Amino acid sequence: MIARMWSGRTRADDADVYVDYLRATGVETQRSVEGNLGSLVLRRLENETAEFWVISLWESMEAIERFAGERPEVAVYFPKDEEYLLELEPEVRHYELPVFEIG
Repeated sequence: MIARMWSGRTRADDADVYVDYLRATGVETQRSVEGNLGSLVLRRLENETAEFWVISLWESMEAIERFAGERPEVAVYFPKDEEYLLELEPEVRHYELPVFEIG
């Protein structure tokens, strides 16, 4: 299993709207790709900003490439991301999950 991790920041006032936008764009698109095992959206409000982490879980790098394309390390953005995000991180990180336990 591989975790794909992306982070971004919005203004705190946009945090709730951006969660809805993330769910409707990035998360729904990830979930529609064969080999996606789930997605998490983490949010932390700090002063005037909201920090987000999207962690998606995948069966393999091939599955990630079905979502992200030939260069899976490049971040995937959607049309209104530029309206909400304070900057656009160019890359994501991938980690193997040697241990994954829930419950």
